[in-house]
Amino acid sequence: MKEFLIFITSNIAFDAAFLSWFIAQVIKMVTVLVTEKTFSIRRFMDSGGMPSSHSAFVAALAVCIAFIDGFASTQFALAAALACVVMYDAAGVRRAAGEQAKVLNKLMDAWEDQEPEFVQTQLKEIMGHTPAQVGAGALLGIVIGLIFMLAR
Repeated sequence: MKEFLIFITSNIAFDAAFLSWFIAQVIKMVTVLVTEKTFSIRRFMDSGGMPSSHSAFVAALAVCIAFIDGFASTQFALAAALACVVMYDAAGVRRAAGEQAKVLNKLMDAWEDQEPEFVQTQLKEIMGHTPAQVGAGALLGIVIGLIFMLAR
């Protein structure tokens, strides 16, 4: 456990990425508190919503690696590629899966009376992000990454 805590506090790239994720999750939790007047700690761990914490995490990581190892480094290329894949997945594949879950949940609701054994549980509908949510998360990550790098 001690080694893990030392790693977290001694790796600036990971620290910036983690803080970006944490801030994005807190923003989502506060948004639910303000708009729905309910406190949901579960919302802190849920995916989806504004801003994308996945995008914030990988963007902050890429920014820090660019500053530490250089934009021409293999490490930055890997971090940038990872960021692109994560953000594409969040706005594309996972968003489509969430939309499909909505349709399937409606179908299951309609079939509940005829085929009760077929309908078991509702599928999770909030899985992906809109492009705006991904962009906001990436911007948050970039800003946090820059703050960390410029403050060191």
